[in-house]
Amino acid sequence: VAFLVCRSLEGLKTFSYLEELILDNNLLGNDLLLPRLPHLHTLTLNKNQISFQRNTCKILLDHLAEVVPSLQYLSLLGNMACPNELVCKEKDEDDYQRYRYFVLHKLTNLKFLDTRKVTRREREEALVRGAFMKVVKPKAA
Repeated sequence: VAFLVCRSLEGLKTFSYLEELILDNNLLGNDLLLPRLPHLHTLTLNKNQISFQRNTCKILLDHLAEVVPSLQYLSLLGNMACPNELVCKEKDEDDYQRYRYFVLHKLTNLKFLDTRKVTRREREEALVRGAFMKVVKPKAA
């Protein structure tokens, strides 16, 4: 297990057998680049600066799918990308569920996302509609 407080993840490439990585509270954004970590199964990126701006979160999720193929647990709580009523009053449970479908569509091996186990129904819904589930909500008039 590695606990890092950093701005650069350059040194991670020497830990190719790393299985768990906690990068909470590091001001990391959508430009996060990890080296290939084929054994990494747990990644927490809580309370960073990851958002759904433009297509950057899609790019980040595609990057994670490529460099951490064994990823089973991911947590993005406390990021703007993870719509949560506790972080933003305008978000609700439907926003959070759409986010889950989108992430599960990109990271098909996940067993847990944030604090919840991935259900069979969620996995099926992610396969069918996940690509179209970016969290976008019109502003109230």
